[in-house]
Amino acid sequence: MRKFMFAAAVAACWPLAAAAQIETVVVSAERNYGGDAPGVTLVERADHLVTKVKVTCDTRDPVRRKEELRQTLRDMIVQARNSGSISLGIGDEVLYEFTEESVDKTIVADARADTSDASVVIRTELSKTDTYEAATKRILEFILHTPKSGRTEILNNEPYNLGLMKPERYRAELVGKIADDSKHTAALFGAGYQVRIEGLQHAVQWFQSGKLDLSLYIPYSLVISPSGAP
Repeated sequence: MRKFMFAAAVAACWPLAAAAQIETVVVSAERNYGGDAPGVTLVERADHLVTKVKVTCDTRDPVRRKEELRQTLRDMIVQARNSGSISLGIGDEVLYEFTEESVDKTIVADARADTSDASVVIRTELSKTDTYEAATKRILEFILHTPKSGRTEILNNEPYNLGLMKPERYRAELVGKIADDSKHTAALFGAGYQVRIEGLQHAVQWFQSGKLDLSLYIPYSLVISPSGAP
């Protein structure tokens, strides 16, 4: 199965092997950098706009209620497949691709009597020229045009987040920018000094820096010392 992950639960440094296995991270809209600004960042357009919806049904008969939910979830899968720009996932911290085999597993009893729900994540691909308004409109139109069986509703009450595919693919470019910055900084001190970079083993991290943009960075430290110093 294809995997996705919510950044809220994985904000700390990952081992590189673990980070390499993650296909997409989902960055909370509230995730802004709160500490000292990283020395070197790379600003990139996010790959997706993402939101979680609740598919709910309050048909009194439990057998009919579950079948109405099943049908609506199946219709969401078909609608996404035909859209060209929408895909679906399920889960909380780790998201898996939503398929026909997942339908029954997602349906749970609601706190209200005679009501059942299913949580589904909707994401839409973002282009370099996309706008937040255009991307949210695609998701809203997907919800609007998906057939709803019986008394089923698709409720869109969760915030929109950003999705970033395989953040480690930016490592080489970031390391190159860090190396260039370090050389420039060392040159300011003159020939009698050397530069040492620590922390490049850390995983690529990120924070939201625009409505659809992310700033990526590697937590590192730059040590300038006299030549020959340990």
